[in-house]
Amino acid sequence: MIPNVLTIAGSDPSGGAGIQADLKTFSALGAYGMSVLTGLTAQNTRGVRSVHDVPASFVTEQLDAVFDDVRVDAVKIGMLATADVIDAVAAVLSARKPPYVVLDPVMVAKSGDRLLAANAVTHLRDVLLPHVDLVTPNLPEAADLLGVAEARDEVEMRKQLDALRDLAPGVLLKGGHLAAGECPDLLGIGAGQPARLLGPRIETRNDHGTGCTLSAGIAALRPCRDSWLDAVSEAKAYLTDALATSGRLDVGGGHGPVHHFYSWW
Repeated sequence: MIPNVLTIAGSDPSGGAGIQADLKTFSALGAYGMSVLTGLTAQNTRGVRSVHDVPASFVTEQLDAVFDDVRVDAVKIGMLATADVIDAVAAVLSARKPPYVVLDPVMVAKSGDRLLAANAVTHLRDVLLPHVDLVTPNLPEAADLLGVAEARDEVEMRKQLDALRDLAPGVLLKGGHLAAGECPDLLGIGAGQPARLLGPRIETRNDHGTGCTLSAGIAALRPCRDSWLDAVSEAKAYLTDALATSGRLDVGGGHGPVHHFYSWW
């Protein structure tokens, strides 16, 4: 079965992040991609210049149009920007109940530009998280969600993972921001013992859209894999290779994109 996977996210006209990265990832991993736009950005590899929010009512119309016609096997959620859009997405998920929902809590772009209004963070945590199966924060996003200081080591990561597991049934806490030779991630599903996933640190400036790509990869793979651990492990390996081969591309003068199609080009 070729899974139908829906991304609910913002647009990146430079093609490295947002729905553009999601759709490339879906295609690379053998899924049919669909998209619902929550916001338009004017950005490139150097930064975000402006954001135009899509009205919540139109987000609902897009979602209903897809769900009324197409079997949705998994959903990936990225940038939501406002509390009204968060409410709209949560309401549709509650009514439609897709099998797998992965949330990448996009709050701040690689350039440091904020993509989620500060007053919407609590809304994201309290309204949307109960409707997702897996949330994939990096360390700054986890700290933002919990209202605490950013974890500085794996001991603090474990404490924050436990706190996040009280908010969502599955958490992938990404440790790429740690000053270490490897990138440790912690995966906690339900009440089980968390899994520790290690990956090499790839030295490259081409890391635009890494969070989008990883979460989209998990959503694309989960319908055809036996467990979250299998889907996360394979998606992490895919991202590692996409980072390692990103130097083949020549896109922009800032944080360039990963190479989503390294196996084909």
